[in-house]
Amino acid sequence: MASFASQTFLIIFTLFSPFFITINGEFSIQSIVTSTKRMEKMTHLHFYFHDTISGKHPTAMQIIKPHNRSAGGLFGITFMADDPLTEKPKSSSKLVGRAQGIYALASQHDVGLLMVMNFAFFEGTYNGSALSILGRNEIFHDVREMPVVGGTGVFRFARGYALAKTVWSNQKGDAIVEYNVSVVHY
Repeated sequence: MASFASQTFLIIFTLFSPFFITINGEFSIQSIVTSTKRMEKMTHLHFYFHDTISGKHPTAMQIIKPHNRSAGGLFGITFMADDPLTEKPKSSSKLVGRAQGIYALASQHDVGLLMVMNFAFFEGTYNGSALSILGRNEIFHDVREMPVVGGTGVFRFARGYALAKTVWSNQKGDAIVEYNVSVVHY
């Protein structure tokens, strides 16, 4: 049990210092370090997402097929993706990263995807960094907005949004999607 003097010191110390005090039967101090040197930056990225579910070398594949098709037609179908990200719409253009994650048909009333995707970059300044997308993608809308909920590497503490626009698709489900991503990060 701490004495009155040590409790008073603890209260005064907590109020007037940049330290965080925890008491779990013992007295301990954990320093909270805040950096004033690091400024937030806004970064804009532009690239193309190539989702191929057909052919000999698909980049996305169905991993869950619902048992009951009557519950909204496509509802519940889930895909795992490892899609290339390129500088230009042509699949032969420079590869800048990969979109790795899951998307699922999450609506019983329209074609709305739940996107859980990491955009992992391996080119230039962003090599080894990734952005995480988590949100709704209404694929038949001209432009869709999804939130950027985090990142790693250069994009640590990232937040922002991604605008997606389909530039090409076929009846097999393959698509090329243009992404304009704006993120704030340190």
